[in-house]
Amino acid sequence: MKAVINATPLIAFAVIGRLDLLRSLFDSVIVPAEVYDEVVVRGTGKPGADALAGANWLQVEASPPIPEIDPLLTGLDAGEIAVLHLARQIGPAWVIIDERQARRIAFALKLPVKGTLGVLLAAVLAGLLTREEALEALEKLQQAGIRISSRWQDWLRTELDQISYQISPQ
Repeated sequence: MKAVINATPLIAFAVIGRLDLLRSLFDSVIVPAEVYDEVVVRGTGKPGADALAGANWLQVEASPPIPEIDPLLTGLDAGEIAVLHLARQIGPAWVIIDERQARRIAFALKLPVKGTLGVLLAAVLAGLLTREEALEALEKLQQAGIRISSRWQDWLRTELDQISYQISPQ
């Protein structure tokens, strides 16, 4: 199973020390060259840059030529545009992106969108994390300064509670 991933989720998993979840959940994790450059090359010294530079299992790929559209018209940055274009080209199982406008455009393009919290939930469902570990990861993300709306935090807690309820003994 392939995933194309944007900067924020990559940084999020790197700063909490859980890049291993991406490697375990997906056969290949594809990062557009623009995103890699943003996070690792221009992000030298910033949180997550060193961990991502050492993740030799990430597949860095050039995105297809992007039509000449002013990014301001879409509200997306170059990395987000590259993620969407690359995803349309290769047809991944998941496009992992957190930014609201990029997610809206991805949905409009009928791409299979997940975010950082969706990956945490998938890790629980796959038996890679416990409910408690997923909640600890959420707390670490917040402590690291990763902004997550209360709506999405509540969503994750509700989903985790439903999983716990479904597997608890009757």
